[in-house]
Amino acid sequence: MQFDTLISGGTIYDGSGGEPYEADIALRSGIIVDIGNLKYADATLKIDARGLAVSAGFINMLSHATRALLHDGLSESNICQGVTLEVVGEGVSMGPLNDEMAQAMVGEQTDIKFDVKWRSLGEFLNRLQLKGIATNVASFVGATTVREYVLGQVDKRPDEREISMMRNLVSLAMSEGAVGLSSALIYAPACFADTDELVALAEEAGKRGGIYASHLRSEGDNLLEGVRELITIAARAKIPCEIYHLKAAGKRNWSKMDQVLAELDKARSAGYRITADMYTYTRAQTGLDAAMPTWVQEGGLSQWIKRLQDPEIRALVKQEMLSETAEWENGYMHAGPDGILLVGFKTEHLKPLAGKTLKQIADQRGQDPTDVAMDLVIEDGSRIEAVYSWMSEENLVKQLKLPWITFGSDGSSLSPSGVYLKSQNHPRAYGNFARLLGKYVRDEKLISLPEAIRRLTALPAANLGLLFRGKLDQGHAADIAIFDPSKVRDLATFENAHQLSEGMVHVLVNGVPVLQNGKHTGAKPGLVLRRRMSHRMIC
Repeated sequence: MQFDTLISGGTIYDGSGGEPYEADIALRSGIIVDIGNLKYADATLKIDARGLAVSAGFINMLSHATRALLHDGLSESNICQGVTLEVVGEGVSMGPLNDEMAQAMVGEQTDIKFDVKWRSLGEFLNRLQLKGIATNVASFVGATTVREYVLGQVDKRPDEREISMMRNLVSLAMSEGAVGLSSALIYAPACFADTDELVALAEEAGKRGGIYASHLRSEGDNLLEGVRELITIAARAKIPCEIYHLKAAGKRNWSKMDQVLAELDKARSAGYRITADMYTYTRAQTGLDAAMPTWVQEGGLSQWIKRLQDPEIRALVKQEMLSETAEWENGYMHAGPDGILLVGFKTEHLKPLAGKTLKQIADQRGQDPTDVAMDLVIEDGSRIEAVYSWMSEENLVKQLKLPWITFGSDGSSLSPSGVYLKSQNHPRAYGNFARLLGKYVRDEKLISLPEAIRRLTALPAANLGLLFRGKLDQGHAADIAIFDPSKVRDLATFENAHQLSEGMVHVLVNGVPVLQNGKHTGAKPGLVLRRRMSHRMIC
């Protein structure tokens, strides 16, 4: 029998979490059409997988690859780890946009430049598909984006008419294929939304079969309250929920993780469909906005910078940055100036500071670190990307063992060349999934390889309501990762993040090789995956 592709002799990890077995896999027109003993079959492309693991392609549950995909479409750092689906849109999505938001998106661009001619999320997804992408993509619609479209970036409570407008925008994005609604509640203007507003929008997503995913309102001093808010939204909106990058931020909050997990177990036992994802590092990446109070950022970047130039306001900001407050998520106090590594600048003259801590720069300038943080935002005209030392290895290991936890890099997907080398980066963009399989599965044996693959493939596909993805089974899409479990490992470090992982041998997306013998092929067979009403997951 003639096939397009025949993968022979591999050890099959089908995504169920069960024991692997040896078999051949035949592909035709981007679909798995047969699995078994196919030694007499013929194919245009033959892949010898003897001695290698064969699984469904991995799902990156939290990706920020949108801009990189617009730039080159390659998703190289993730393809080299077996990722075949990037799930984007954490709180902020690429639509819906009004003209003012589109203009701001252009103005806030750093090294990667692109025009913004689309206005709806669906139009953006169409543009991405037409441009060509190596990996599949799915997107949430951001609650922050919807709020900004209707209210701008001010701190106000929407009236009934405005809530109705926001509901309609969520409904439109869901009809265009969004997989659900997302929020990122430590940031302005997202933090200005109260629980009632989030419930209203989540209800709209739930009506159309979506889920609600959230960067909690607090991962630090108010972590438990943030978890309880998510459980409340799950109950009131009757919607499955996902916690983005579950963590306890700040040493004084590390002990809260046991109670967090106990409350989540209780909610899950009560019937609420609540899951979470994580990355495999104890440092986070965000901006210097996470080091300053949210009130100073009301109105957007230009207003934030304007306020930081006022001596009286600066004094208030500095006072709050140095205080242990429950009013906002004080990333500065969680990490300290020596635990804040600056990695991404907009302006050329500041780029040499990338790779230095805030304390090192402050020592060079002979200034207080809080003043330096404010000055740098003004000088760069951006939030400035920073890596924060926030979490504990003990909690990371504890979470990693949980059967309902999936994995997301919370980073972009880059290449160690060209424009990407203009900035430093968190190594998770290059190593998150390889680190799981190498360090935590093979070397430390915290979970088995079949279980890790289940949580990289079938579980996230089910959480997202994506049919015919995430498993090696007849009729499923041929998104396939083929790797050497004894060699897979991450190489990226905080000192040198732009290093591709090793051990992934072949990767196919919709049946087309995008990685062959460890090298990206340049092919762009990726599809935008859109959720349909029939895929609804019931809470």
